[in-house]
Order: sequence, then C-alpha cells, then structure tokens
Amino acid sequence: MKAIASTKTIAAALCIAALFGCQKGSTGSTTETKKEGQVVAEVNGSTITTGDFTRELKNLPEYLKSMADTPQGRKEMMDTMVIRELILQQAAKDGLDKSPEIAEKLADLKKRLIVESFLKKKVETDAKVSDEDLKKFYEQNKDKFKTGDQMRASHILVKTEKQAKDILAQIKAGGKFEDLAKKNSVDASAAQGGDLGWFNKGSMVPVFEKAALALKEGQVSDVVKSDFGYHIIKLTGKRSAGVRPFEEVKEQIKAAVMPSKQQEVFQKIKDELKKTAKINIKEDVLNSIGGAKGDSKPATAPAAPAAPATPAAPGK
Repeated sequence: MKAIASTKTIAAALCIAALFGCQKGSTGSTTETKKEGQVVAEVNGSTITTGDFTRELKNLPEYLKSMADTPQGRKEMMDTMVIRELILQQAAKDGLDKSPEIAEKLADLKKRLIVESFLKKKVETDAKVSDEDLKKFYEQNKDKFKTGDQMRASHILVKTEKQAKDILAQIKAGGKFEDLAKKNSVDASAAQGGDLGWFNKGSMVPVFEKAALALKEGQVSDVVKSDFGYHIIKLTGKRSAGVRPFEEVKEQIKAAVMPSKQQEVFQKIKDELKKTAKINIKEDVLNSIGGAKGDSKPATAPAAPAAPATPAAPGK
C-alpha cells in the first residue's frame, strides 16, 4: 500500500534513532542528565526514567514520533535505550570515554551546538512569513492546489483475522473506532486514531481502495485482507475535484516558502557579522590545503543556492 509505510521499516528506523541518540549532540549515558519522572528501567544500577524517555521521544524525527506512540513502538524504543546504556557502560569500562579522540570530538560538538543554537534563535526570530505573503503565493499558484476526487479514511491494521474480527465486534457493540485504533493498530497512523488523511484515487492498493469506495461516509467496513495484514476501514469523508481552500493548504505553503526566507536571513546574519569584524584570510595557505601549492582554483564550483520549493498538491 503506497500510503501506508512498512511497519517493520519504520520500527527499524526507530531503533536506529534511539540507539545513536536522537537529540543532536547526544553522546553520553542516560546517567549524565538530570533524572526526572518515574523509573522505567534499571540497567546495572543506572536508571532510565520517564523523563529520559520523553526527552528521546521529543527529539525523534517527526515521521517516527507516531510510531513511538504505539505500545509496540514504545517497547522497541525502550529496549534500544537499554542496549545503548549497556554499550555506554561497557565503553566506560574500556576507558573509551576518557580517550583523546572523544575529548576532541566533544569540543568540536560543543562549538557546533553553540553555533546551531545561535542561528536557530536568530533565524526563528527573523524568518517570519506573513499571512499576506502566503495568500499572495496561494493566489499566484492556485493551479498547484488542484486535486481530483478525494476520500478520507481511517483504518485499524492488525496481523491476524481473528483479532480483526474481535475488534470489529467491539466497534459494532459501540466501541470507539479511534480508541481501538490507538490501542490495537500496528500501523503508524495508530497515534492519530487510524486517520490516513485525504488521498486521491489510485494512491492505495486496489483491495483497500475498493473497500473504502464501497462505504458511505461514517460507515465501517468488514475485515479486509491485504499484503499488509487485516484492515477495518472507516470512511470519514469524500470531496469532489477542485482547488483546495487557502486555510487548508496554508501550513503547506509556509513549509515550502520558509527555506528561501531562512536562507535570506542567514545571508543577512553573515553580512552583519563580517561588517564589524577584522578578517584576514591567507589565500596562499588556504590554497595549499589538500591540493597543489599555488592552485587558486577550487576543486569544484560552489553550489548555487537552492530554489524555493513549490508545494505539491495537498494530501490532507
């Protein structure tokens, strides 16, 4: 199914992110940070708390956060945090935490984090796009926001037919679809109560789309089998082809125009800093680094600034 990511792939990515530390610059054991919240796990005397877990979750990439909201996702993430703690403890026993290489990298990392923090603060303050600018972009690019007939659906995805039938029986008995999706679905959409958002015809596998098209708005399907498992589908909306309203695509436009605005602010920061600084670059020394002495030409031409992205037709 094109619109439903592979659960195994996302789970693997979740584990990798947790193993290497999702927070930028995270290099230390969980014992190095101030402990907050209840203890979730004990690892050779060290503790992992709800605060540690929340901090890791906060710094996950956006596309992984919903996966970590599922019971299985939380379990896999916690298991990986335990493995990371064990690795850190063993590395400390081996003296790796005291090595010159680590000290050098930490010093470099500190510089990078300070620069990143400074730029983030400045850019977030100055790189703002007004609603008027967004509306202007919308009016000038309305053809970009045209879509065909669309539908919106939610689903609950499980591995066995028996579990799917049990959940369907609970729904028919009055159980809330969204709550059952959050509790049981193995798909990343579980955190949103199974909501898959708006999608065009042809964007789902045929068996799923056929079942969804056969439903009336608000109606729930019988159990539907696909290569991903067993689905229970709820149709939550239909809309005809046309141009999506501004309010619906506002955030999408903002995300598309923001990079060029941030680039503009960054260039302004560089110009202002250089204006009052005393800078002396020794060209002869610079040109001798990594190449023939006196060769003043760079190995490759500098890349041109990327053009601002154009929003794709909205899917939600």
